[in-house]
Amino acid sequence: MRLWPGRLVDRMWRRATWALPLWLLMFVFVSSWLLMAWVEPRGSAVVQPGAYWWWFAGTITPAAPGPGEHYPGTPAGRGIGIYVIVGGIVTITMLFTRLARMLDKAKELRMHGRAAVKSSGHIAVLGYTPTRTERIVDGLTAEEDHQIALCAWPDQAEAHPLAHRDDVAFVRGDLTEDGVLARAGLASAAAVLVDARDDDEALKTTVAAAHAAPRAHIVVALHDTAHTRTMSRVAPEARCVSRHDVRLLAAEVHDKGMSRVVDRLLGHDDRGCYSIDVPDALAERTYGQFQMALGRWNAATVLGFSDRGELLLSPSWTREVPRGARLFYLARKRLTAADLERLVDRAERALMFDDREMIRSEWH
Repeated sequence: MRLWPGRLVDRMWRRATWALPLWLLMFVFVSSWLLMAWVEPRGSAVVQPGAYWWWFAGTITPAAPGPGEHYPGTPAGRGIGIYVIVGGIVTITMLFTRLARMLDKAKELRMHGRAAVKSSGHIAVLGYTPTRTERIVDGLTAEEDHQIALCAWPDQAEAHPLAHRDDVAFVRGDLTEDGVLARAGLASAAAVLVDARDDDEALKTTVAAAHAAPRAHIVVALHDTAHTRTMSRVAPEARCVSRHDVRLLAAEVHDKGMSRVVDRLLGHDDRGCYSIDVPDALAERTYGQFQMALGRWNAATVLGFSDRGELLLSPSWTREVPRGARLFYLARKRLTAADLERLVDRAERALMFDDREMIRSEWH
């Protein structure tokens, strides 16, 4: 650890290196003006306050050609002009050298994950696995552009693995340390995706992320979803998703609760997702007719249908369902072909009644 006098000297030197070109330029300007006034004849136009600064600027840079006929008229004055040119070259060289060093340092910080993320509302990905993380980032940015903060452990990546992408920042370090997570901007992140190498690491990283980003939506990729209950005890707001479903991970990051919807669709609770072949008697009816029949009389939702290998989800209600198609629907129980025919017939007959007559009628 360096002592504070050493750090103070470094800080003063860094500031001095920026101020040095300016001080040198001022010295050349003042000294050359005094020398020019001494060697040029009295009343010379070039030494007048309104003309000298413009001649000086046009001499040290190609930005201005100088003020017309204002130029030194004596050999000594032209020698001072050479002095001004050399001083300008040295000053500009020092300035551009400092700028080049600053850009190189910024690039080095970015490449090695030591730069801080300045954006807000971004998505932080904690953990890096070659090829897999690239797929995750592609999924997170597929729908619309998002700034990504990719965070990796020191042994996961030596340098920025996605340096070719301007929308991905890189942070490297211990992902359980507050300082590293602060560099990743977790406090201002919209969502955090924890993609660890094992569930023990995921648990530790999630605890740190929940502390650093209490308002962010945290999604945890678990190797074994049986650990979901354990994760909920330390981070109740975190949503756990199977690590193997990359598309669902991205969907949960963007749409909070989407993984719960998918779990319910594939689960066996009060409702389930089923399918049925459309009977020949109901062929050529529209998707909207099936939607109204199942929705009004069976509290079901038609998700879509397949036709000759093509799956159509939520198509237009005027789209005809051809013969041999298969309906996919969400309902309390599985329907038979007879149930489907009965519900469609009931819906078609209901079009002939108003609401009061339908309430008084007996339906079978």
